[in-house]
Amino acid sequence: MCAAPKGNKYYLLAENPGRPKLFPTPEDFWKAFCEYRLWANQHPWYKNEAIKGGDLAGEIVSIPIERPLTLGGFAVYIGCGINTIQRYGRDEEYKEFFTVFTRVENETRSQKFEGAAVGTFNANIIARDLGLVDKKELKGDNNNPLIVFKDFKNDRDSDKV
Repeated sequence: MCAAPKGNKYYLLAENPGRPKLFPTPEDFWKAFCEYRLWANQHPWYKNEAIKGGDLAGEIVSIPIERPLTLGGFAVYIGCGINTIQRYGRDEEYKEFFTVFTRVENETRSQKFEGAAVGTFNANIIARDLGLVDKKELKGDNNNPLIVFKDFKNDRDSDKV
């Protein structure tokens, strides 16, 4: 038995050359995302909080909280893996979907950012998810090395230099 020659196109002869795309067209992809967005808006998360004053003080009430839009949530909604969704934005065989995928990415990013900015979503979690980190780099050099002192008063490391 020999191996098939390199560069062959035998796969074109197969009746089923592979799994069909989940979305036949970019319009179908966008329609599915719009359905997910509508579902997310109709199915908020609920946060339990105690009433702080008045006759009902101490009673627990459920407060609806907006659900953040995510690519992962979209994938779960349509019943596939996150990698399947991401292929529509990166793989050459899906290049006709790149524009609509970018639009979906921009919408999810914008909704999370704006939700964090107005206090609906946890700003720290959203900042990490969006890759927005405040980095401080402390450097020394051979002549002036960075020295970190132990703060014995609080028994924790200090960034004094």
